[in-house]
Amino acid sequence: MPRISVLFGITISMYWDDHPPPHFHAICGGRESKVAIESLDVIAGSLPVAAHRRVRAWGGLHRVELLANWTRGMAHEPFEQIEPLS
Repeated sequence: MPRISVLFGITISMYWDDHPPPHFHAICGGRESKVAIESLDVIAGSLPVAAHRRVRAWGGLHRVELLANWTRGMAHEPFEQIEPLS
């Protein structure tokens, strides 16, 4: 699974040709969640509360880039890296 960002030890990844709805994967401490890009709601799995808060904050700042990466993934094109939270 290609990594597109890392923030505070949380790995953000996407799969090529993944199933809808548009989402990304957040992995932290052996736990994983799938997060819908549009709403930033968890659609599967779970993360610790603090990690989930950081993922939502990051996702809100980078929604346009995440959707562009989703489109790239559907076309089997390389993903772009996205800046972590500073």
